[in-house]
Amino acid sequence: MNTTTQTKEKILTVRDLRVHFDIREEGAWPWQKPLTLKAVDGIDLDIFEGETLGVVGESGCGKSTLARALIGMLPARTGSVVWMGQDLTKMDKKKLRSKRQELQMIFQDPLASLNPRMNIGDIIAEPLTTFHPEFSKTQVKEKVQAIMTRVGLLPNLINRYPHEFSGGQCQRIGIARALILKPKLVICDEPVSALDVSIQAQVINLLKELQQEMGLALVFIAHDLSVVRHISDRVLVMYLGHAVELADAQELYTNPKHPYTKALMSAVPIPDPKIERSKKIQLLHGDLPSPINPPSGCVFRTRCPEVQAHCADKSPTLDTIKGHQHEVSCHMV
Repeated sequence: MNTTTQTKEKILTVRDLRVHFDIREEGAWPWQKPLTLKAVDGIDLDIFEGETLGVVGESGCGKSTLARALIGMLPARTGSVVWMGQDLTKMDKKKLRSKRQELQMIFQDPLASLNPRMNIGDIIAEPLTTFHPEFSKTQVKEKVQAIMTRVGLLPNLINRYPHEFSGGQCQRIGIARALILKPKLVICDEPVSALDVSIQAQVINLLKELQQEMGLALVFIAHDLSVVRHISDRVLVMYLGHAVELADAQELYTNPKHPYTKALMSAVPIPDPKIERSKKIQLLHGDLPSPINPPSGCVFRTRCPEVQAHCADKSPTLDTIKGHQHEVSCHMV
């Protein structure tokens, strides 16, 4: 943890968070016990005000499930999610709903997350009218136009519908909807993966500007490791529902410790053609194991190039490396 993070207030604390789903096999008898899919299995992390936490990992590792569990969209099987001193997992629906003003989300597919039968003025205003029914129509319209201007949308487009906008503009509408309540934490679930590269840069720079202006904390989920490095203060690496490494972005990218992180970082393109041609990509053999039946001990051991016999016996914990700003979950580090 760096010194700037240490001076900031901790706003979200997650301990031993587990999100499991009961899956019934096709053709199973009614009395048969369902299988358990362990989408998130024992995550510990802290989020500080104003910081950006990047979350990376291959498809199916539990990134989006973790994001939804943080804001109560998915129920946690066990563990705690403490937001500003209050455990969200212990709240009833009414209390949790009131807390959603402070926790907002930007979704992956901009067009699919917008109601096609509502104009964008109503879409952006919906959170405001839900939580602040005391506002007059004029006040709501003024606030909607103000946030539209801030995210780079012309206020005179307020009566248009989502299908009339490009993908980048639709994502700006989603950002405006998330920020109109002035939340403290915004979870960005792959917000630029459906956009082309030039639009990606515009949206990411917009998020960084808004973060500085509003003092937002961001949880930024993405597959593009270069994008995560650009926007993040710290990065969490996930594998099969587990946190395998957590460190400052610069430290993680220049000095990865976990074998899985090393393999991920070796796949990041380097702008210099000579270095790019001569670099060696670490290939991981085998397929991602099923979260229904994960390996015993360390979940990465079936694909790890440094595996030892004792890796099958005990699951490693996310521990801080002495003398480094690093937390790693590996027996060999």
